[in-house]
Amino acid sequence: MPTRRQFIIGAAALGLLPLGRAARAMIDYTPGLVTERLAAGETVLADFSAEWCSTCRAQERVITALRAANPAYDASMTFVKIDWDNHGNGALSQSLRIPRRSTLVLLRGDQELGRLVAVTAEPEIRALLDRALA
Repeated sequence: MPTRRQFIIGAAALGLLPLGRAARAMIDYTPGLVTERLAAGETVLADFSAEWCSTCRAQERVITALRAANPAYDASMTFVKIDWDNHGNGALSQSLRIPRRSTLVLLRGDQELGRLVAVTAEPEIRALLDRALA
């Protein structure tokens, strides 16, 4: 039976291991970030959300589970979280005509590949993410 010391050392060692892409959090938005990523040839999932929004939290749980189940999502796109309270009236929100928080927009180059507004159903969110794989 492992000792307490072995458990603590083992837990500390796990903290030093590099995490896979699926374990990464979404990148927090700063003005210009999405434009830069798109210009670099990346596909971007822009997640317009607020901390206090229950629909946003439900979407995040689904996206996190999908990313963990399919590493191809992280290999194919960049996930950017845009804080609605700070950037809801900003240039990006206005240019994309974002109607409200809990809006997910998939972008590549100068094209919008898809959008979901206030949708929390796993099949619909998966279908949106799958567009990045095509």
